[in-house]
Amino acid sequence: MNLIIICGPPASGKMSVGQALQKLTGYKLFYNHMSLELVNQFFDFGTPNFSNLDKKIRFDIFNEIANSDIDGLIFTMVWAFSEKEDEEYIDEIIEVFKNRVPKVGLVELVCDLDERLKRNKHEHRLKHKPSKRDVEASEKRLLYHDNKYRMNSLEGEFPNKSIFKIQNTHLTEKETAEKIIEHYKLN
Repeated sequence: MNLIIICGPPASGKMSVGQALQKLTGYKLFYNHMSLELVNQFFDFGTPNFSNLDKKIRFDIFNEIANSDIDGLIFTMVWAFSEKEDEEYIDEIIEVFKNRVPKVGLVELVCDLDERLKRNKHEHRLKHKPSKRDVEASEKRLLYHDNKYRMNSLEGEFPNKSIFKIQNTHLTEKETAEKIIEHYKLN
């Protein structure tokens, strides 16, 4: 089993790249809004109840997958590189799969803000992420998080992790997925 974690700033294309990678590899895709949207039906984003339930759902799914015969998992999330707890969260995910995963691929998408603001309004994104349908509020959150957190890593920042960075501002989802497949020698 292979584990591919795709991170990047909001609207950088994580879910769309994950969907393209899923089509090309047959791996299962768990994009972060699958659990976020469910939990948001009960609790407001960012509250302790929201965070606790979202993490419980995710890790229950991760544990079941780690104990299954699934060939590969693609997981997407925003990683605030300025926050130590986000790195710890990545490590927790990897730990679940440590006995089962021959290959862990950390992929970081880098995408210009202007392009992300366009993608934030894209029909495909809004279809899969109901919480983004109030585009004005979504854009405000995107800009707020961009100002509050550092959404892309610095060169050499994580010497114990091999992160494959892809500048995908001008790439299609399929082109980006193909780069991941080539880099990690998937299939």
